Amino acid sequence: MIEFLQLWNTHSSLQFSLGVLVLLAFLMVLLALVTILGNALVILAFITDGSLRHRSNYYFLNLAISDFAVGAFCIPLYIPYALTGTWHLGRGLCKTWLVMDYLLCTASVFNIVLISYDRFLSVTKAVSYRAQQGTTSNPVIKMVAIWVFAFLLYCPAVLFWEHVAGHSVVPADQCYAEFFNNWLFLLCASTLEFFVPLLVVTYFNVHIFHNIQRRQWRVSTQDCKRPRTSSLSWRSCLLPSPGASSPPSEAEDSVSSLTRSWKPAVMANCPSPTQNSSTALKKDFSVSFCSRPGAKLQQDKKIAKSLAIIVCVFAICWAPYSLLMIIRGVCQGECIHKSLYEITFWLLWLNSFLNPFLYPLCHVKFRMAFMKILCPQKFIVPCSHHNSHSEKHASE
Repeated sequence: MIEFLQLWNTHSSLQFSLGVLVLLAFLMVLLALVTILGNALVILAFITDGSLRHRSNYYFLNLAISDFAVGAFCIPLYIPYALTGTWHLGRGLCKTWLVMDYLLCTASVFNIVLISYDRFLSVTKAVSYRAQQGTTSNPVIKMVAIWVFAFLLYCPAVLFWEHVAGHSVVPADQCYAEFFNNWLFLLCASTLEFFVPLLVVTYFNVHIFHNIQRRQWRVSTQDCKRPRTSSLSWRSCLLPSPGASSPPSEAEDSVSSLTRSWKPAVMANCPSPTQNSSTALKKDFSVSFCSRPGAKLQQDKKIAKSLAIIVCVFAICWAPYSLLMIIRGVCQGECIHKSLYEITFWLLWLNSFLNPFLYPLCHVKFRMAFMKILCPQKFIVPCSHHNSHSEKHASE
């Protein structure tokens, strides 16, 4: 450890005490480990839970794959470089690391754009969107296109810049892209990688919220009185159990809870209207189809909120780095302190760390899938209980 500290003090421009150095190393390793485990959990949930395998969630899978690779490859290789200030792994692995880092981070951004576009279609063009839900070829093509575009944005420049320029400007013991101080290239690349995607997802979010607001106004103003036609009617009979009386409030359950528990077999046992009223409580319900748009509206509100959270986290994590890279390119790195650059650089990877926590926060199906993996005993019905329950029904 002492030799490592001496090496770090010799080469690193950021001087820290041994305690701070150990703390930074611990936090970096923890970030990589949680990023790996969190995104692996998302991928495993998608594989094991069939309810997650529909069109929109394929894009979350694509995002989880890129974030998993960030934690498994990019962060671990960068930790010793960040702590010592020297690249010890050779020029070939440096190029590989740069290609993977730019590819994965750019793919992560483009995946967020694709997720926003998919949510935009599900809210604003619900009919055509549902018609395509069963097809998987369409999302797979888009997922592959994401990786192709992400590769073309940075990777050719990373691989061939020094060959076109005729020389390398990167020292042998350092690892960064040849265009690191070229402000014109950084401006163009940052525009395509961050500013354009940010404008696009902002447009999608604003349009989604505007669409929801307009529909909410329509639902609140439309007349939801019982229609003469296009209504469903049931006669509900609540029979008291032997030795007990049902309170009147049980007959006033909401229509939604009634329809969830209604079964034809129960209706067949209803007493006729000529029977004593104390034997059964009868109530007619009519359900207007105007409740259907209201349910869809509530679902779209949840989609909009979850998308807004993911996009806001993306903007917070990416904006400082994108702005700083352009400023750094203009002043040739003289006006930006290395520590500030390092903080914004790690913010990019923090986005890959946070994404797996946003899925269960925003999506109930992901939350249930995670619980099935992490706490499987809660979703297993004991065999003894199941057998005794079956024997009870058989005896009856």
